[in-house]
Amino acid sequence: MSIKTCSAAQQMRAAQTFTFFSILAVLLLPAVIPMLLWIAASIFVYAAAACHPNPKVCGYIKYSAYRFYGIVGALVVVLNFSPQMAKAMGGWLPLAIAIWLVCILVVVPFGVRDLLRAKKEPWQDIQFESDEH
Repeated sequence: MSIKTCSAAQQMRAAQTFTFFSILAVLLLPAVIPMLLWIAASIFVYAAAACHPNPKVCGYIKYSAYRFYGIVGALVVVLNFSPQMAKAMGGWLPLAIAIWLVCILVVVPFGVRDLLRAKKEPWQDIQFESDEH
């Protein structure tokens, strides 16, 4: 086993990465492709950060993932019933705008809060044992 060092800057970036790209994907939701790409890539980012040696990083990732994956799950349900909902809301455009606004309200304010909190966090370099050579 070897001793590795994780710098404070690396920890802060790890805590902010998932949140930053989730915000970006939600803001670009009408373009669809960035959201689809981030859904796929977010699984790898989450898996990489979920086993981070600093539990504070895991906490930031966990709550950001709850918000993002909750919205994605809700989108699946809402889009399944979109023809009926579009008729009830007066058309496709009002429905699309309402869905987008709800996604923004859930992900963006809390995400920005977490980005700022992670930036202010007193990160310190940590050392941990690694099986890698």
